[in-house]
Amino acid sequence: MTAPKRVALLISGGGSNMVKLAQSMSGDHPGRPALVLSNLPGAGGLQKAADMGIATEVVDHRPFGKDRAGFETALQAAIAPYAIDVICLAGFMRVLTEGFVSQWDGRMLNIHPSLLPKYKGLHTHARAIEAGDTLAGCTVHEVTPALDDGPILGQAKVPVRPGDTPDDLAARVLVQEHQLYPAVLRRFLNGDKTPVILGG
Repeated sequence: MTAPKRVALLISGGGSNMVKLAQSMSGDHPGRPALVLSNLPGAGGLQKAADMGIATEVVDHRPFGKDRAGFETALQAAIAPYAIDVICLAGFMRVLTEGFVSQWDGRMLNIHPSLLPKYKGLHTHARAIEAGDTLAGCTVHEVTPALDDGPILGQAKVPVRPGDTPDDLAARVLVQEHQLYPAVLRRFLNGDKTPVILGG
């Protein structure tokens, strides 16, 4: 049996997806959570990770200002000691440059709260409602230098209901995120890139 892949989970907030991913990586799972890293020292997910016995690191982006390369050099330096195989962005609210992404080509995943290629970027739920969409959802994809681009590894669809606010829709999509991301990660670490599709 091959050794489990070592997974780094990058967060900026409470880390609900990080927790679900970390919890899923047990038993016969092909991965193990080796590191939770945040760009914000006060991110709630850091304490949750520590409580789960996962190593944590912080690389505060704010002292770097507009020096994104400097921030990413520090990020890479913080990750390096952990011998990471795969990175999962789980609510990590920094856009990464080609310089960083290229080092992790084919080894970095992200979850985005829309049915890509629709609604790249921010405010995805409000945009889906404003467009009159009947379906919204979330997508897990490989990270490439282009924002919210890259091969799609899974999608979960959620109905948009009459009278939905962006918060209503976001709450329903988050439930699906917590199912989709762990399912995709398990499949991905087993070398299978067939998309996982949840919901109608």
